[in-house]
Amino acid sequence: LNRRSILDDLFEINHIRTIYHMFISVLFLFIISTLAVDYIDQGRLVLEFDLLSYAFGKLHIVGLAWLLMFSYTLAVPYYALALWGTLYHRSPVQGVLSVGAGLVLSALQAALLGVLPIYVVFHYQLPPASRFIIILEQIRFLMKSYSFIRENVPVILKHKTKEEGPRFPTFSSYLYFLFAPTLIYRESYPRNPHIRWNYVGVMFAKILGCLFYGYFILVRLCIPVFMNDSNKPFSTRTLVLALFHATLPGMLLLLLAFFAFLHCWLNAFAEMLRFADRMFYKDWWNSTSFANYYRTWNVVVHDWLYYYGYRDFLWLSRRKFRTAAMLSVFVVSALVHEYVFTLGFGFFYPVMFCLFAFFGVAFNFTLNDNRKSPVWNIMMWTCLFIGQGVMVCLYCQEWYAQIHCPLPSTTL
Repeated sequence: LNRRSILDDLFEINHIRTIYHMFISVLFLFIISTLAVDYIDQGRLVLEFDLLSYAFGKLHIVGLAWLLMFSYTLAVPYYALALWGTLYHRSPVQGVLSVGAGLVLSALQAALLGVLPIYVVFHYQLPPASRFIIILEQIRFLMKSYSFIRENVPVILKHKTKEEGPRFPTFSSYLYFLFAPTLIYRESYPRNPHIRWNYVGVMFAKILGCLFYGYFILVRLCIPVFMNDSNKPFSTRTLVLALFHATLPGMLLLLLAFFAFLHCWLNAFAEMLRFADRMFYKDWWNSTSFANYYRTWNVVVHDWLYYYGYRDFLWLSRRKFRTAAMLSVFVVSALVHEYVFTLGFGFFYPVMFCLFAFFGVAFNFTLNDNRKSPVWNIMMWTCLFIGQGVMVCLYCQEWYAQIHCPLPSTTL
């Protein structure tokens, strides 16, 4: 199935492309204002990206850790499955023994992917962006490994012919899957006939632009406010003002993360791999319910949760507990998000978990698909603005609290 990304289609419309140009002009305004302020304060033009260099520090360690995780993910699930499938097909006894061997190998891989990233993050005291890279790649490899095993084990178990062994997936198909912008394993995917390298270059250039955009948002709209607030006595007025001040930068950061990763990054890799199905997201911005927003915001992760979380839960419960299945998916997703934020920032502050597990669940059932009026789209955007403001405000305040009032016994 050959499907283009929605934004690629929308950017061909002049009116939508003009809105995109307006966001670029705001980036230019951030650059000009930063240069002007630096010239006034220091008497010269200064354009130092010290925050970016700090956040992405120690990338050589990140690269080595990624190679180790990739090597184990490439070798262990594939050969463990091949060993188990071959022995299982020959005789039930050997199959039972192979299950033990497969479990040992899988446990070894899970232990490495579970322990190594955490060890690297803390032992080498990596900065925030480098931490997020390792932790997110850890989760991606685990999800891909699970999908590969989950899709192939039932095929081997259902194979009846004894003269001919089960058809194992090829190593090249598994290698392709590890880089493909999908979390659902298939033996083959729809492919485009050629690679548009100019498109790939444009996508990576846009990612770089988003990084600088995020840098200026933090430097101009967040750091000056929360750095000064950290020296003031805490009060309800200070908290409320900081929260509403953080709504705009919070929403801008959310849109940048969506555009940089779900559109540019995934499309760049899809183009290099000639991966034809570009439906990484849908028109979540038109949602009139949070139920639809959760389904359309990140289709790649949603599909994995739907197939291996929600659907498998229903299969195990014989389709009796649909609400419990949905709640279990929300809880798992909330825990994983909180795990990422805790290790990424280096402290446990369950803002994300509370927003996702409590407010997210409540909005999913109350602001459901029965809401069709445009008023509910306004409500959804208002809730997103407030939620992003809460996250940026509380995490920034806690970041500076960790600096000015450290607690050695609890600080990660």
